[in-house]
Amino acid sequence: MSLLCLADFKAQAQKQLSKTSWDFIEGEADDGITYSDNLAAFRRIRLRPRYLRDVSKIDTRTTIQGQEINAPICISPTAFHSIAWADGEKSTAKAAQKANICYVISSYASYTVEDIVAAAPGGLHWFQLYVQPDWDINKQMVQRIEALGFKALVVTVDAPVLGNRRGNKRSLLDLEANIKLKDLRSPGESKSGLPTPLSMPSSSSCWNDLPLLQSMTRLPIILKGILTKEDAELAVKHNIRGIIVSNHGGRQLDEVPASIDALREVVAAVNGKIEVYMDGGVRTGNDVLKALALGARCIFLGRPIIWGLACKGEDGVKEVLDILKEELHTCMALSGCRSVAEISPDLIQFSRL
Repeated sequence: MSLLCLADFKAQAQKQLSKTSWDFIEGEADDGITYSDNLAAFRRIRLRPRYLRDVSKIDTRTTIQGQEINAPICISPTAFHSIAWADGEKSTAKAAQKANICYVISSYASYTVEDIVAAAPGGLHWFQLYVQPDWDINKQMVQRIEALGFKALVVTVDAPVLGNRRGNKRSLLDLEANIKLKDLRSPGESKSGLPTPLSMPSSSSCWNDLPLLQSMTRLPIILKGILTKEDAELAVKHNIRGIIVSNHGGRQLDEVPASIDALREVVAAVNGKIEVYMDGGVRTGNDVLKALALGARCIFLGRPIIWGLACKGEDGVKEVLDILKEELHTCMALSGCRSVAEISPDLIQFSRL
């Protein structure tokens, strides 16, 4: 069967994965209101195309934190890619490298950062850090990713505790008991076969901790999970270099705004002082253009990457990225945009539906 869009990959992935694996990947918090609204919110936005423009050449390239990428479509940090494909994050990294886009590697990866980077040594990698209660562990992790050539540190802020994911509970999936934090041990320990000690993110992490983290690294720090203007303003005040507007795919606190709705508030609050990105609900190239029109520098994909991985491994991830890029290319041409820089707020309007 031909897989022509991200929805096709989702349907095929669900057929191939066990119910427990699927519930983990798709799991939403509580009633799934935010999970559903992430998708529905994009449908409330309409496009306002401009015609009689020369769109014979379309350029989807842009930059994030000074690094050029081939399209404003990157990969969010998601856990345990080996659930979907044996080579897990190594395959994901290879696909991202071929697409020349950024891959944010999760703290909860199936492989060590050393293994993942070795699989795609020329890729653009950021690392997602869940701040640990033990600051020696945080420092050691930062030193390792700097030595491996990572270009940014992404701190996830919206998970001081795990969200109430009912589907996981019904599947008897105990996330805490199954977390294997290979990256919070030394490379030698990770290969020793010894059991991994349980280590959950710190629930006491706060704004006052950021200067300590900044003192440990030369890398730009990006905060993932910001949804309000108040927190966006604090991020600027604390010299943060970027924000990923995100509600964790509707997996943490339910009934918060859809990411695309929160994006407007955050973009207005930072007023161009730092770069803003978003993830949550992007399923088509039209969605990408809408996010960029509202001020996102690029979007990040979570679940669709796992769908691609489950279907075809590295090739599936690359196909998902290529489909979305081609859809964006078409949407830009049909909207009168020759480059990402020409995508502006006047290209969209909000439907009353």
